[in-house]
Amino acid sequence: MEKKKDQIIAFFKKETVLCIAAVLAVISMFLVPPDREYLEYLDYRVLALLFCLMLVIAGLQSIGLFRYLGLELLKRTRSTRQLGLSLVGLCFFASMFITNDVALITFVPFAVMALTMAKEPGLLIPIAALQSVAANLGSMLTPIGNPQNLYLYTTFDIPMGTFLKYMLPLTLLSLLLLIAAILLLGKKPLETQGLETLPFPDRKKLALHLLLFLVCAACVLRLISWPVMLAVLTLALVIADRKLFRSVDYFLLLTFVCFFLFIGNTGRIPAVSSLVKTFLDTRELPAGVLLSQVISNVPAAILLSGFTENARALLYGVNIGGLGTLIASLASVISYRIYGSSKGARKGAYLKTFTVYNMVFLAVLYLAAMLLLSH
Repeated sequence: MEKKKDQIIAFFKKETVLCIAAVLAVISMFLVPPDREYLEYLDYRVLALLFCLMLVIAGLQSIGLFRYLGLELLKRTRSTRQLGLSLVGLCFFASMFITNDVALITFVPFAVMALTMAKEPGLLIPIAALQSVAANLGSMLTPIGNPQNLYLYTTFDIPMGTFLKYMLPLTLLSLLLLIAAILLLGKKPLETQGLETLPFPDRKKLALHLLLFLVCAACVLRLISWPVMLAVLTLALVIADRKLFRSVDYFLLLTFVCFFLFIGNTGRIPAVSSLVKTFLDTRELPAGVLLSQVISNVPAAILLSGFTENARALLYGVNIGGLGTLIASLASVISYRIYGSSKGARKGAYLKTFTVYNMVFLAVLYLAAMLLLSH
């Protein structure tokens, strides 16, 4: 009995957002009993895209593509400044295409290895903290950079050109801020001769996963339907690499389902729906930022989207809202766990540095977002 209780507590700690979403969904079911309209709550396109993108990224990761590219880039660095720019830049630009959490899972351990071999452990805390910031901010440029973007892009049916136009100014400002932060860390000569050498990934597998990535991109661009994408990827990977299905974060998909149910039911309660819409009107930016600090930006995007038509302000709110507290973006929790498991980790010092960087970036980008929305 005690063991079962410990397992439940451990699951709640690991999947807190899912548990909260499930509780909210169940409570809403008592207010709006299940019926056929429940099937209309679910955004099947978003769920299919998330599922397929997770499969493709897991495939590219399994053949070592990201680690190979990162090592090749690092071998060309000659100073701590170049190394910092490379490690943070990898997270910033990679997150646009492989999602913020995958970028951190791939490149934070990489930073630990590179800085240890370069005998620069003092840089590990600021670099790891900036990698977390970079992944969250770089990912906001594209619909596939993070789950909240993919969801809002699909839900509001935003054209790709419009989406990029919305997000490009904040992304460029983020890049400038990241460069400035790395320049302030100083510069010393660096020797990276000891870095390991990896073989080029299997060409046949690489071609397959890149082709499947293009299939996903075609669906994102609305060139093909989600059922076609889902059928192609499922069939291809069942034949070629079925173990990748174990790499999918099914709990994330279930979290989306629970929030869809909660939002759908809430929208059918006129008094509640009207109250939330009235409160949220013209406050999407601060609401997105503040709610993200408490429940993280993905569920914040799902919850708020049902009560506003201002997609741009909400996009800004939940993307900038990924900065701030450690739980504002679940990707930040990933980088914290990876750093915390490294030899000689100083978790308190990391959290302090992480918080300072996040609050500075949050303040600057929030002001920039306000200026953009006012024009």
